[in-house]
Amino acid sequence: MPDTSTTRKRVLSGMRATGKLHLGNYVGALENWVRMQNSGEYDCYYFIADWHALTTDYADTREVKRNSLEVTMDWLAAGLDPAKSTLFVQSHVKQHAELYLMLSMITPLGWLERVPTYKEQMENLTGKDLHTHGFLGYPVLQSADILLYAKDAVTPLLVPVGEDQAAHLEITREIARRFNYLFCYNEDFATGLMTGSVSYDGVFPEPQTILTPSPRVPGTDGRKMSKSYGNAIFLTDSEVEVRTKLKTMVTDPARIRRTDPGDPEKCPVWDLHKIYSSAERRAEVNEGCRTAGIGCIQCKGWVADGVVATLAPMQERRSEYMNNPRLVWDILENGASKARKAAEHTMECVREAMHLDASFPEPPKSE
Repeated sequence: MPDTSTTRKRVLSGMRATGKLHLGNYVGALENWVRMQNSGEYDCYYFIADWHALTTDYADTREVKRNSLEVTMDWLAAGLDPAKSTLFVQSHVKQHAELYLMLSMITPLGWLERVPTYKEQMENLTGKDLHTHGFLGYPVLQSADILLYAKDAVTPLLVPVGEDQAAHLEITREIARRFNYLFCYNEDFATGLMTGSVSYDGVFPEPQTILTPSPRVPGTDGRKMSKSYGNAIFLTDSEVEVRTKLKTMVTDPARIRRTDPGDPEKCPVWDLHKIYSSAERRAEVNEGCRTAGIGCIQCKGWVADGVVATLAPMQERRSEYMNNPRLVWDILENGASKARKAAEHTMECVREAMHLDASFPEPPKSE
């Protein structure tokens, strides 16, 4: 496990326990997590957000544990290394729930109701009843996930996000400011500085975003790749499955006949070529499409070659863990043990700041 005395910059991120991952998950986040881990510059904490999965899928929880294993196997197959990163399940670190409760007491409802994703999901997930406390409070739980690991980081905690998600971290910073204002900057502040339970940043230094490249990964219908849209190519898909799915992928609508020239920039398949094809192959595709020198079937076959070549080594590594799921669970338990130490240190400071620690109360001061 990583050294707890590390001076590296700490990174924290997570994924919901929704089962096997697809290319969008890999390109949008997982590939970058592996890169950060291997750089040696970061102390990486990555967690399976199983409680977050309940915010929309609370009615049937039978697959949550299995889904957590599936996500972890995809992580390990993609290159996350438990010797370099701390991997754990959110619900195995109970301090997440404790801090969530405390932060929920101070978070104004108006802050939650204005979160863009709250409104978007209420509009889009029409088949589910999302009028629950848990769904509205999702950003508070997310803030607790983050702030638990910000306290003892040697630099501001970094949260890797795509540019379109950077605003989502702002509510966490607002909650951190509000907590510090209410419980740190008062008559106990000087005492807290001396004991080390608070700093000039309060209990919670504000986390920072670290912007990561997030190429567009379209699904087979041209929309953003998503399991809920039924348009995903999974990291576990066989070569036959990959090629079959890509054959159905939508293309430039101007290419009705084989002899019609097209425009790669208007074709979702081109977005996959940008990720999975070499510069030489992209040049062939660009020229062939614009002159009708190649057909869409050939174009899709070429991008399938790149996708299959990327997935093959991952699937080979994954097979080792599929044959030994106990090993995967042990990795998560070992990670949770390390995460609990960092989380409990934060909670000790939180309880002290809120006067909820277990120490014997001081007698009232005489007038």
